[in-house]
Amino acid sequence: MPTIFEQIVDGEIPARIVHETDTTLAFLDANPLARGHTLVIPKDPYEQLDDLPAEIASDVFSVVHELTPTIEEAVDADATTIGINNGEAASQEIPHAHVHIVPRFEGDGGGPIHAISPTNPEPTEDELDAIEDAISEA
Repeated sequence: MPTIFEQIVDGEIPARIVHETDTTLAFLDANPLARGHTLVIPKDPYEQLDDLPAEIASDVFSVVHELTPTIEEAVDADATTIGINNGEAASQEIPHAHVHIVPRFEGDGGGPIHAISPTNPEPTEDELDAIEDAISEA
């Protein structure tokens, strides 16, 4: 069964589309966290960020880069939070890769990205070395 995003791309479900390219679609979130909350998706159905071919990922992030200041200006936002819930454990609700552009306003009560986790790990130096090596040598 197609995801809701695939249905939006196909025109089966209406959406407030704010930007479109050959490979991407940007539309206002139906359940916004703030005025102007926008989703940017690849038109093709890739479930997670690491499923996207490099050129499509580049297209998606180019649109995020282009739209962020436009959205901030449109809703007179003070800033934005850009987020991706990449996978079920990260609370990704729709199995179609997407980027949230969430306008932020002074005193909006939202927190920083570090507020996602109520506890922070305290890795040892050896653990940090192992993680650094695993990432940099991949």
